[in-house]
Formats: sequence, C-alpha cells, structure tokens
Amino acid sequence: MATRKAVFAPPAAAPAAPATTSTRKQWIKKTPVQVVLDQIAKQQEKVDDLRADLTREERGLAKLQKAKAVLEAD
Repeated sequence: MATRKAVFAPPAAAPAAPATTSTRKQWIKKTPVQVVLDQIAKQQEKVDDLRADLTREERGLAKLQKAKAVLEAD
C-alpha cells in the first residue's frame, strides 16, 4: 500500500498591514512575581463573588425558614 501525503496549498496571502499601524498592544512578558500577583487578584475576586452569592443564598434561606415557622405555627 502506498501512503498518501496530504498536499496543502498555502492560503492566499492577504495584504499584511504594516506593524506600525497595528491597533494591538505590544505583548509584554510578565515576571513570575507579576503572574502570581495576578493569580492572587483573580482568586480574591472569585472569593468576593462567591461571598456575595453566599450572602444572597443565606437571605433566601432565612426567608424560607420564617415562612416554615409561620406554616408550622398553624
């Protein structure tokens, strides 16, 4: 059996914009310290969101427990 090689034609070259007129920000390599600080900030934000969700859920639970107490009183 003969093996076939896939022949891919290179995509049509689009006119490339000069690098000086690019609207993208230049990539700046982060130091390991910056990476860890970013991870800490992201984790803190996640914890704050979870605390807010927990507070809302606790309020809902308190309302339901009050309703339960009223229903059991009858």
